[in-house]
Formats: sequence, C-alpha cells, structure tokens
Amino acid sequence: MADDSVKAEASAQQQNDNGDNEKTVSSNGEAASENQTLSKRQRKRLLKQQKWEEERELRKQRRKERKQQRRLQRQNHHPQEEEGGDTQNARKRPRREVTPSTLRLVVDCSFDNLMLIKDVRKLHKQIQRCYAENRRAVHPVQFYLTSLGGQLKQSMDEKDKGWVNWKDITIKTEHYSEVVAKEDLVYLTSDSPNVLEELDQKKAYVIGGLVDHNHHKGITFERAKELGINHAQLPLSSFVKMNSRKVLAVNHVFEIILAYLEKSSWQEAFFTVLPQRKGAVAVDKDGTTLPEKEEDDSDSDSDPDTPEHTEKNQTLSPNGQLQTKS
Repeated sequence: MADDSVKAEASAQQQNDNGDNEKTVSSNGEAASENQTLSKRQRKRLLKQQKWEEERELRKQRRKERKQQRRLQRQNHHPQEEEGGDTQNARKRPRREVTPSTLRLVVDCSFDNLMLIKDVRKLHKQIQRCYAENRRAVHPVQFYLTSLGGQLKQSMDEKDKGWVNWKDITIKTEHYSEVVAKEDLVYLTSDSPNVLEELDQKKAYVIGGLVDHNHHKGITFERAKELGINHAQLPLSSFVKMNSRKVLAVNHVFEIILAYLEKSSWQEAFFTVLPQRKGAVAVDKDGTTLPEKEEDDSDSDSDPDTPEHTEKNQTLSPNGQLQTKS
C-alpha cells in the first residue's frame, strides 16, 4: 500500500510539472508571437518609451538643479533682488497708458439670413479680431454687437464658447435702433455720398456685419435710408488710391477707427491697417507705395473658406488674447 501511495504522489507531481512546462511554453510562445507581430519601428518606439519612463526621476532631478542654478545666478547679479517680490516687480513690462474713448462702434449683425454658413464663420473671425484689437487699443471704444442670433450665435457657441465671458463689450439680441438713440447713429457705408471728416465722440458708428462677396450691393446704405438715420463713408478716396473695390471687412473698418483715435491722421490709420492686396498708394506721394503690411485672410472678399484652420487651433481668451489650443 505504501508503494502504491508513493507511486500516486510521484505521478501527480509529474503531471503538475508537465502542466507548468506547458504553461511556460505557451507563455513564451505568446510573447514570441507578440514580438513577431510588432514591426521594427514599433519595437523601437516601445524601447524608447521604456527608457523615458526609467529616466523620469533623473530628469526631475536635473530640472531641480537647473532651477537652483538659475536662482543662484540671479542672486549673484542682483543681490538686492533676493526677495521674491522685488524680482517680480523688476520683470514687469511697462504698460501703455490706456484712455478709453466715449465713441461707440456698433457691429450690426442683422444680415444673418443673407449669408452662407462659411461667410458667417468669416464674420465670426472678424468680430473676434475687432474684440482683440479693442482690448489692446490705446483708446478702446465702446463696443456693441446687436441683433446677435441665428447662424452667427451658433458659430460662436460652437467655435468659441468663451465669448460669453468677453469683457468691455455690450452684446444685444435687439436691433441697434432699439439700443442707441436714433439721433446718435451714423451708418458707415461706402455707398453713402457723405464723407466722414472727423469722428464725433458722442456718436455711435454702425458697421454692417455682412460678408456677401458683393451679392447685396448697397444694402447697408438702403437700410440706413429706410430707418432715416445718418450715414457716411470713411474718407478713403481723399488719402488712398486702391486697385480694388473700396468695400472693407468689418475688422478693417473697426481697426482704422481705432488707429485714427490713436494717431489723429486718416492717412496713417489707413496705411497701418489696409492689407497689401488692396494695393493702397498715398494719393499725394506720386504713386509711391508705403511699406507693405502682412496680409490676413479676414477680408470679406477673400475666396478660400478657411475657418477650420484658425478656429480649431486658436481661441480667444476673455482678456482679448489669441491662444493656441493644444
């Protein structure tokens, strides 16, 4: 009986050993199979990732050492700035003195139903530019958006949700005629026979929020006449000769007015803002072209529809800064 018991135990042990060997062979086989399925590039990438993880602590230590070294260097060069507060004050950049203007600029967004969605997105980009430039201006204006709704609001909600936190701007769903007194309104339109010579700080100047590639010529002028409000065009022809039409994008008109408030010169304002493609030449300098200005794609007569590139990679912060998305 004892011999039978010993034989049974030996047999069980042998079966267990065989099972373990089979598992090991199976495991090694799976590992080998997995290695065979990985390409050379994938194996190289995996090894690189493993090395990166292994050296994590070493990199952390090196960063700490470099930080300490920079701190010592600053203290050696500026012993009096050893205190953190003094160092921060020394790093502050001088800010330009800002004097807000009482002049009101209104972007009329009541043309939503006349635009295709691609043009609505262009208008959205132009409004973003207006907001950013006004936040950086020496004499920021009182900025109004009126008749906001429809496709434009949908685009703003989808592409730039932070617009609800914009500062120093009045956004209304109502028409501008319900927001500003009629006698204070001046519609800026290139079809008006009246030429704007000076800006009245008490007035509210309306810019038509329309990107239509000339499909609705004269519509802003007609709207102004229907409402019985004053209208005028910028004195472009008096200072600039262009090889293209005089219709400017919303942001160009907005920026020209900001530049005029700062420089008190229409000619300087025009040549600061107008893009190179407009072919602008000073009329009193015998056709001599002023220094080129880098072209942007926000003009209303630009053909390519490229909102995805800008809007996917950039967003506007509440302080008016363009930020690149990660």
